[in-house]
Amino acid sequence: MLEHLLLQTILIPALCAPAVIILRRAIGKKAAWIARLGLLYSTVLLLMGCLKLAMGGAALTESHAFAGPAITLDLLGDGISLPIALIINFLCLALSIYADHYIDHRIEAIYGEVDERTAINHYTRFYALFLLFPTGFMGVCFASNLIGIYFFLEILPLPLYFIMAMFGYVDRVRVAMICLMWAVFGAGFFLVGSVIVYYTTGSFAVSSIAAMAGTPAARWAIAMFLITIMAKMAVVPFQVWMPWVHAEHPTCIAGLLAVYANVAVYVMLRLLVIPLPGDFQFFATPLMVLALITMVYGALLTLGQTDIKRFAACSTISQLAYSMLGVCSMTQAGIEGGMFFFLGHIMGKTIIFSTAGIIVYTTGIRDMRQLGGLARKMPLTTALWIIGALGLAGFPPMSSFPAEWIMFTGIFKAGLTGSITKLIVAIAGAAAITLSVVYCFRSVKIIFFGPISERLATDNHVKDPPLSMSLPLFGVAAVAIGFGLYPRFILDLFHQVIGGLPF
Repeated sequence: MLEHLLLQTILIPALCAPAVIILRRAIGKKAAWIARLGLLYSTVLLLMGCLKLAMGGAALTESHAFAGPAITLDLLGDGISLPIALIINFLCLALSIYADHYIDHRIEAIYGEVDERTAINHYTRFYALFLLFPTGFMGVCFASNLIGIYFFLEILPLPLYFIMAMFGYVDRVRVAMICLMWAVFGAGFFLVGSVIVYYTTGSFAVSSIAAMAGTPAARWAIAMFLITIMAKMAVVPFQVWMPWVHAEHPTCIAGLLAVYANVAVYVMLRLLVIPLPGDFQFFATPLMVLALITMVYGALLTLGQTDIKRFAACSTISQLAYSMLGVCSMTQAGIEGGMFFFLGHIMGKTIIFSTAGIIVYTTGIRDMRQLGGLARKMPLTTALWIIGALGLAGFPPMSSFPAEWIMFTGIFKAGLTGSITKLIVAIAGAAAITLSVVYCFRSVKIIFFGPISERLATDNHVKDPPLSMSLPLFGVAAVAIGFGLYPRFILDLFHQVIGGLPF
């Protein structure tokens, strides 16, 4: 079962996608279970890989030749890539279950009353496209070749474009095109950086990047890669696409778009910080300043939102920058805490954005000012939103609490032992957390407490959704709480790689 573990996690969803389309005529909507079972199997594989590492096993390396030895797929599963891949794959599994009723709702809302054959076609197209997300995410996590990483990064905008265009909300085709164009913009700079690495080292292997250390080419390559990373992470001044794209896609993939943006910080760690720590120091302080600006800008933007989906979208801008701030501190605690916060954020954002989808699905309302008092009629949904808010605000027992604690320990260490600018950023960054607390719990009050409108009070459709929508989110919450109570499992895996860096 563990043989070719890394390759299996990439190929299984890729092979399940056409199977969903091929078998839809025979088994109808049950074809979606092909996706879920495939994701369950690969999640179990990744958990076994993490347990093997935790018990002292060696990192997993694989090399697979395609069309002869000239084209190979080189994969690495170590203490960073395996736990990150595990959580991402688990979120894909949870959302594949959550999406069942939601996508039916979107098909009816967009295409109206359609015959069963057409409905099945739309439904299974969604799941076939959905499976390209775990394929791309696993490839980005495990590829140890720049061309491989580029290929898998560029797979991800394709399902995002088509799912948004077919099942999104306001101006869905135009917004899908905005997302695709930003992806193309970032891809160009990634290719330039890859060419610089190849020209300098004669190889596209990630392991060859370290050979550039101390050369002028290293800084140019870092600069090119950073433009790609900042564009995907919506760092100021590249944030303009996020409120549109993250607010108007179907909410059943909201958690995956959060992963799509967040995974860029993993790419930064893998390609820049680990192989080129000395050269990356030149960029670290300016990036910390940009991260702080993004944190504050995103938080203030969130506070000004009344649309429930845009509220969740704008909060992503702020939350993404936390991980970047931690990694750019260039301290062991800062990096480990920043990567741990990345995992906490994608789990919290999956919960809160999916809960926003439940509210829109149930009430048909996006304006938070027209809601209120929903706790009386939707107690499970209220509990989910509060759990998500605790995660985004960094409160115990969520995993983001120890993540922020560890991360800011490293950030303050960088400030106390480095420049005065880093110390100012550390203090301001810690203070900026209060903005997250304010917008998270302000949303709880507006949406779920206070008086309820007569329309909502008398509408029998306003109630908690089917358990197939809420139970997967409670599963995500349980994992986030588990890692909050026992963070050592993930942090020990991270430390296997990050603990050896020369800080």
